[in-house]
This record gives sequence, C-alpha cells and structure tokens, in this order.
Amino acid sequence: MSQRRIVVMVYSGAQALDIAGPIEVFDTVNRQLSTTGAGYRIQFVSADAPLVRTSSGMVIEAEPLAAGDGPIDTLLVPGGWSLKEALDDRELVSWIRRAADRSRRVASVCGGAFLLAEAGLLQGRRATTHWAYCEDLARRYPAVTVDPEPIFVWDGRFVTSAGVATGIDMALALVEADHGAAFALEIARFLVLFFKRNGGQSQFSSILEAQLADRAPIRAAQEWILQNLEQPLPVPEIAERANMSVRNFARVFRREVGMPPGHYIEQMRIAQARKLLETTDLPISQIARCCGYPASETFFRSFGRAFELTPSEYRRRFQATSPSGLIVAPGEAEMSGQAERSIA
Repeated sequence: MSQRRIVVMVYSGAQALDIAGPIEVFDTVNRQLSTTGAGYRIQFVSADAPLVRTSSGMVIEAEPLAAGDGPIDTLLVPGGWSLKEALDDRELVSWIRRAADRSRRVASVCGGAFLLAEAGLLQGRRATTHWAYCEDLARRYPAVTVDPEPIFVWDGRFVTSAGVATGIDMALALVEADHGAAFALEIARFLVLFFKRNGGQSQFSSILEAQLADRAPIRAAQEWILQNLEQPLPVPEIAERANMSVRNFARVFRREVGMPPGHYIEQMRIAQARKLLETTDLPISQIARCCGYPASETFFRSFGRAFELTPSEYRRRFQATSPSGLIVAPGEAEMSGQAERSIA
C-alpha cells in the first residue's frame, strides 16, 4: 500500500498547534505502520519558504508552493493570527483553489476555514470554525452555512474544524476514514488522549459561557434557569420573575444573550445532560428527569438533534470517568435504539 500525500500549506503567523496537532497524529500513524510502507507522506509548502515563523515563534522548514504540484490526498490549511494578511494574498488564495482541485479531500483548522471560503471552496456547504469567529465567517461568506456548534464538520470532501486543538480530533477522523475506527482509537490512546471525540461533540458550552447578559434582570433569569433545569420553566413565568412582560422579556433576552429564551433553556438542558453523561453513571432516564425532560423519548429527540448521537452513544464515546456500574438501566437500551433509528 502506498503512502497518502498530505500537503500542509503554511504561512508566516500561522498558529503552530493548528499545524502540529494534526501532523503529530499523522506522524504517529507512520510510526505504527513503519513496517508496511503505508501511512502518510507529509509535505510543508509555503509562499514564505524556506523558513516560516509561526505566531508563537516556532519555525517550520517548508518548500515553495510549486512543490505542492501534482495529485494530493489531503490538503491541510491552518488558521493563525496573521489570517487577515493571508486572506489579502491573492496568489496564496489562488494556489489554495488550484491545489484543492487536485486533492481528494481538503481540511482546515480554526481560521483556515476563512481561506477555504475566500478561495470559493465552501459555497453552498456546511462548515465551522472557532466559535469566536463563526459570526464573522457567516457574515463575510453568506453562501456558507456556518455551524458554530460541532468541533468539526465533514461536508463532501471538505472537513473544517473548530478552534486549535480540534484539529487533532479532525485528524483522527481522517485516520479513521483511511484505516478504520479501531486503528484510530489505538492512535488516540498512544497520544494519551482521554477519548477520541466525534465531530458531533459540541463547542456550544464555551459560547454560552461567553454570553452572560449585562442587564441584571436577564442575568438573574439565566442564573435561575440554571438552578431549576429540572422544572418545566415556561417563559411567561420567567418573565414574571424578571418583572417584565413576556414580549419585552423575550426581546431583551435575545438581544442580551444572542438567542430566544426557549432556545437558551433547551441548550442549558442539553449542556447539563452532557455533563452528567460524561461524569456520572446515572441511568439515562434519571438524567432526562434532572434536565427537565419528563419523558425520555423527548430527551432522546432533543439530544439527537444536538449531536446526531443517542445519549448512550455519547456516553460510550465521551465519558471522562471510569464507569463504576450500569450505564443504561433495564429497558433503556431498546428505547435508545428506537430513538437512534428515528434520528436517522
């Protein structure tokens, strides 16, 4: 089996971890497959060759862009603090467009999605980037469907990942596509990762933490919601507690928090469910009740919409603690399977 060619386009001011994270994954594959001749041939190219200084000062030795000619298996484009300058470099953007045409698949880390979009490669596609820049990506490239929640998005032959370290998760997904899930898990274990995260894992908890309201009544409402997630939480009742009309409360809440109250409540319920699935062995039916879902079926549907995984699947993949007992109570495995089929 021949090696797959990975071409990494680097530029002055690129973020080192955007590059080093995925490359360490691919290099580890090479070491594991050293006797087979399979794995990856990694090549760095840059308009700033031969020595390219990243934003942290780390220097990468690269070849000129012309060395990236010919068929490419995977084109990798990082982000960086000098992204604005890179976007203004028409020669660089044009090279990315031409190189993508020669690539089996194209991947970006963090702000690298901007370069793919600038090259016209993400039009009509779903993509993501670091949560702090998703609004900017959507505003600058309205033909791109920007999803701020997943840690990476795979649309056709294009894979875009969120902030910085999620490039490692994306690289593991590429390895899984090439060599199978069991081998990708071996690589994750060798790299001493706690778990191999699926692209469905969300970055929305960081977004919500960054969107605490400035106005005291709305901030108090947020705090009350978090303390009472097991309750029904009708919006009129929350508005009354804030001494505001329902209409005014909804308007101000959306302006302050960035989403309607009902959407915020739903995301808080899901965020709490994630935490309980990752850190406890509570039966899923009990988690559903703790998070305000009186019916487990409703919980399965909401969770499936958020992650495209059932709660049981999410727990198996992402549980950060060692399970000490039964995870799924009797009868829940069948219900989870039914929910999974309904999601599909």
